[in-house]
Amino acid sequence: MLELYTERLRLRSVVSSDWDNFLYTHSSEELNQYVRKPQSEAVIRQKFERITKPNNLEEDDTLLLLIEDVHQHLFVGFISLHNISEALGQLEVGYMLHTEAQGQGYASEALNALVDWVCLAHTPHKLIAHCANDNIASTKVLDKCGFIQEGLLRQNWKVGDTWLDERLYGLLVAERV
Repeated sequence: MLELYTERLRLRSVVSSDWDNFLYTHSSEELNQYVRKPQSEAVIRQKFERITKPNNLEEDDTLLLLIEDVHQHLFVGFISLHNISEALGQLEVGYMLHTEAQGQGYASEALNALVDWVCLAHTPHKLIAHCANDNIASTKVLDKCGFIQEGLLRQNWKVGDTWLDERLYGLLVAERV
C-alpha cells in the first residue's frame, strides 16, 4: 500500500472501504462539470474494482490515491497518475477534490507530493495534464506546481452534448527545481 505524506495530507492507495467517496466524486454533477456526465452506479463500480487492484504503474496502468487531511481526519479527494507511454516516459496527472475541500491549497499540496514521489520512484521524462479551459481553479493548481501550458486543444473534450476547449500542460522532470 502506497502512502505519501505532506505537512497536512496523507495520500494513500484506494481500498474497498473508499467506495462511498469514490461513488460521490464520480456521480456529482458539480464535480464532474468539466470531466464527464455522471455515469450509472454499475459503471462507476466497475471503475472502482479496476482501480483497487494492485498495479506497478506499467504502461496504461492508472494509480489512484485518496487524499485526506490528517489533522482534521477529512476526505479531501482523489489524485491520479496514468502511465501514457513507458517508452517516452510520459505520465498524466489528474485530481478531483470534494467541493468542501476546494480553495484551500489541498490540490497543489497533493500534486507537488505526487510529482516529487513519481520523479524519485519512476524517473519519468515528462508529466502531462489536461484541463478544461474554463476550469480556472485547476489551471491555477497546475501553474503553481510548475506545469507550463503547452497548447489549447479546441473542442477536444465532450461532456454530455457540450464540446470543451482543453488546455494541455506539461512538466519536464529535468526542469523541475
